[in-house]
Formats: sequence, C-alpha cells, structure tokens
Amino acid sequence: MLVNADFHVHSCFSMASSKDMLIENMAPKSKLKGLNLLGTGDAFHSGWLDTIEENTTYLGDGIYSNDDMNFVLTTEVEGKNRIHHLIIIPSLDIARELSEKLPSRNKELDGRPKTNLSGVEILELVKDYDCLIGPAHAFTPWTGMYKSYDSIYDCYEKKVDFVELGLSADTFMADRISELKDFPFLTNSDAHSPWPHRLGREFNQIELEDISYSSIKNAFKHQKIKANYGLVPNLGKYHMTACTKCYKLVDPLIARENKMKCGCGGTIKKGVDFRISEIADYDNPKHPDFRPNYVHIMPLAEIISSVYDKGVTTKTVQGKWQKLIDDFGTEIDVLINVELSDIEKIDSNIASAIKSFRNDEIDVIPGGGGKYGQISFNKIEKDTPNVVTLDDF
Repeated sequence: MLVNADFHVHSCFSMASSKDMLIENMAPKSKLKGLNLLGTGDAFHSGWLDTIEENTTYLGDGIYSNDDMNFVLTTEVEGKNRIHHLIIIPSLDIARELSEKLPSRNKELDGRPKTNLSGVEILELVKDYDCLIGPAHAFTPWTGMYKSYDSIYDCYEKKVDFVELGLSADTFMADRISELKDFPFLTNSDAHSPWPHRLGREFNQIELEDISYSSIKNAFKHQKIKANYGLVPNLGKYHMTACTKCYKLVDPLIARENKMKCGCGGTIKKGVDFRISEIADYDNPKHPDFRPNYVHIMPLAEIISSVYDKGVTTKTVQGKWQKLIDDFGTEIDVLINVELSDIEKIDSNIASAIKSFRNDEIDVIPGGGGKYGQISFNKIEKDTPNVVTLDDF
C-alpha cells in the first residue's frame, strides 16, 4: 500500500508552536491534506505523551489512531553543537523510558528537549530501543548536522536510518554529496501549526505492507520510499546566504571576507545552497538507482494566496481552498492528481498556477536569512534580487 507520511511536526508543548497543535486538531486537518500517517512530534515530553495516550486508540505495533488518522511517535532532540536529530519511536512505554534516560534540563519545559549528548551518544541511546534516527533538516545553517560536520559519519560514526533534507534543499542538491548515496531521504513539514498549509507541506510517499512501526522500519531499510514531495528549495528561508536583519542576499565569499557581518549591522547566515557547494563531490547530482522522484509542490492555500495576492488565512483564500477540497477530497489530490480541466471549471486562475507547478514553469525570488522566497507562475518576469557585493560594504 502507498502511504503519504509526514514524520516531523511539533505539538503545543514546543516553543513557538500553536496552542492548537493538539491530536484532535491534527487528525482531521491531516486527512484534509491527504496524509495517511503523521508523526506525533515531541514524544519525550511527559505532558504530550499523556495527551497522546488519552486521545488516541492504540492499534498495535507502534501506531496510534484518532478520527481514522494514524500516528507514529516521533520527536526532535537538540544535541551537542545545537544539532537537531529526528527520532521515530516504537511505543509509548519506550518513549517514556527514553525520556527519563535523556539528560536534559528543559524536557519538561519544551517539546524539543536539549541535551549535551553528541550524535554518537544519542544514536547509541535510541538504538538500544530499536528507534529510527537521522539528522533533522540536515543542511539548515542554525541547527543542521552539516553546518558543523563535513561528513555524516563525523557526527554519528555509524550509518543512520535516513537523512531529512529540510525545506531549503532537495534531492537534486543532496545527491551532489557522494556519501549520501546510501541513505533514504525524508521530506517532512516540521509543522508548528495544524493548518493544511503547514502540515504535509513536505511529505513522503512510502510503500508499506501495512501501517505499522515494523513496516516503516522495513521501508527505510529496503528503500521503499517511492516519492519525495517538497518545496522548490529556493523558496526555503535559508536557501541563500543572506542577512538575518535586512534579508539582503550576499555573495558568500564576500560575506566571509566581512566576517559574516552585513553593512546594515546584521549577521549574515550561510545559505544551504552554498554549504552544499562546499562539501559536494559532484557539480551535478548522481542519483543512486533506488532514489525516487522528487516532486516540487507548494501548499494549495499558498498557491491561491499568490494567485490572488491575499493572505493565506483570508476568507477569499480559505473559501477557494475549501471549495476545491469539497469537490475533490484532499489537498494532495488537487495538487497532484486531479485533472486540470476539472480544476479549471472551478477556478481557471488556480488551475493555471497548479499547471505551472506540475510543468515546472515557475519563477522564484529565492529566500535566505530567515525569509521565505517569493513565487511567480508561468515564467512571469520579476525583478532579479540584488546580491550584495564588496561595493556594499
């Protein structure tokens, strides 16, 4: 069976997450998105574990259900050097035991616990309990594994189960690094709110024997991820090297010469694009035979927002989004499967925008420094963003 899965989200117990990030909200919104399996997030937080237990039915083999939505226990841990690790956990009992063993001063305060353990130590701890582990948003300049290490083995010493790419990278970028030919890639949302333009904004299509922890583990081991769906990477807010204050894009070499300080006084953050170029073995990607297609998508509400130049949560955008869902079932189906001629009957402008995505006919003003990129459809010309050079300092 083919399953749409998003393994990386956060609960209401995580800092900067919506108070609405509750099981009873996540379940119906995930179904509207078109997901079949969702990570719980924050599964080392005792309050969240209690909430999961009280609001789900245990189906066996690591799967918990609410409103016909399947959940698997997941958490993100911040380890040594501020590196984030994504962990998938077999059961509530194991999650509670691991939480007790994890040395952390904030695990009861924040759904994303911080620990001084290294990647090697976290790997050894969770592997004793048959967990799955890999770097979260591996290339992100603040908390990604590759911001501190040139090799994944320098971080973990042993092979991990997966590599999560993050919103600012895709398969075409990551497969320029030769050591990653042995790893399955995950594309997850890292959602902090339950809205469908957050949940599943990146997701994985996986072939599973059934929806169970054992089957997920087998799928990773035997390369049964059949497609990765995610943002065009230069829409990501850390794709390009840029100032975190004024968001100007900065030539990375010039930024380095100026000790990562912008002319405005802000701090310049190295972009994912440049970081990958530093450690890449190839100019062009070399995909292993098992690597599935990477399909660029964008949340439907954000597409409608771009088309009509109105906020994602406005009545106009939400009304048009709801009409499409009412007619076609799920957002993922609208984005990927529904005939364009059928969408056109409802709204020709939205149909045209979705067609542009499907045909890779979009232009992007890239993001960086913490600001998302901007999109235009059908190769509409927009002003090229200024890249700061030495003359600006």
